[in-house]
Amino acid sequence: MKKLFITTVFIASLAFSAPLFAQKISPEHESEFFVVNVSVEKLYPYRKGYVVQYRKGVNQMARAYLPGEWFTNAASQGEMLWLTPGKAWPSLSVYYKKGEFSHVRLYAHRWRGHQTWGNIPLNVNIDDRFENVDTIKLEY
Repeated sequence: MKKLFITTVFIASLAFSAPLFAQKISPEHESEFFVVNVSVEKLYPYRKGYVVQYRKGVNQMARAYLPGEWFTNAASQGEMLWLTPGKAWPSLSVYYKKGEFSHVRLYAHRWRGHQTWGNIPLNVNIDDRFENVDTIKLEY
């Protein structure tokens, strides 16, 4: 009983003293980026880029259209990151720098047979959705 009491007091003292040692971030160390992350429900490759379907609320979906040229080189506005095999779910991270759109990171399964990959029928033309896209606005 005495050991239990001492252990409880020790843990409680750690819990109350932890904020005293919390690190304060100085303004020069703050990031200028703000990140919004959404879970991807379905990812559709298209000849002009990717259509990302994500959940925007309870039982509601929204789509984002990411042009293919965003993912062509290291300095572009998009980066495709492949998830390791397992139960990880795809996501889309949108980065804003000083309030303006900067870039996106799309985390997707490498295997195109995964349930989160879909197909757009060949007779569907959505080319206009990818024209003059220079930012992304997520719906909530």
